[in-house]
Amino acid sequence: METTPHRSAAELSPALSMPPRTGHEGPILEVFDLAKSLPGGRQLFSGLTLQARAGEIVAIVGESGIGKSTLLNILAGLDGFDRGDVRVEGESIRELDEPARTRLRRERIGFVFQAFHILPYLTLRQNVALPLALVSSKGEALERRADALLEAVGLGTRGGDYARDLSGGELQRVAIARALVHEPALILADEPTGNLDPETAARVLALFADSVRRGRSAAVIVTHSHATAAIADRVLTLSAKGLGETRSGRDGLS
Repeated sequence: METTPHRSAAELSPALSMPPRTGHEGPILEVFDLAKSLPGGRQLFSGLTLQARAGEIVAIVGESGIGKSTLLNILAGLDGFDRGDVRVEGESIRELDEPARTRLRRERIGFVFQAFHILPYLTLRQNVALPLALVSSKGEALERRADALLEAVGLGTRGGDYARDLSGGELQRVAIARALVHEPALILADEPTGNLDPETAARVLALFADSVRRGRSAAVIVTHSHATAAIADRVLTLSAKGLGETRSGRDGLS
């Protein structure tokens, strides 16, 4: 099915803009001496330390099975860990109970899941708007922003459709729009372009990078894609000993 012509984030900026985030001056994300083992006892990683500041994109690469997706789940408060701490805007995930972690995710974290997790009983517009609805944004403003994000990812005429009508690549774009819609403090993305063709991936990555830097969010991307890693300010390699820097700057991987 055809989609609407893509418009850039700059062209859509009035509809995409939200009030600037205020109140926290330190790193958005801080990870201290993190360690994680699997139930059978195999250690995935230890001694993992990371910071991500407002406007910064960090890409994490590494071998399959090393624990990249598990790390994202830990950063979101979805998985536990053995040692260390994770702080989002200075708030310790270790010290939060489950309801408080849920509020943290709802209000301050956007997550692009590898499996999408698009709700089949909601329209695409409703799926994208859900994070805003959960933090009490209502009415026409909510729908306008959801529609603007759908248009920005090339699905501007599909807001009334349901997930069953979409391809994997289209679902991935909906998941990205949903993660960006409320301009969260922290955006976590697990292989965000894995189902996209190169041209669509480039457009979506440009939107992603613009949203992070304009909205003063911090982002952590897990990827095997050189093109995706190329938008990052830093690329880090995950191993059992933690994170090591592969490169600095937005100059691609060697």
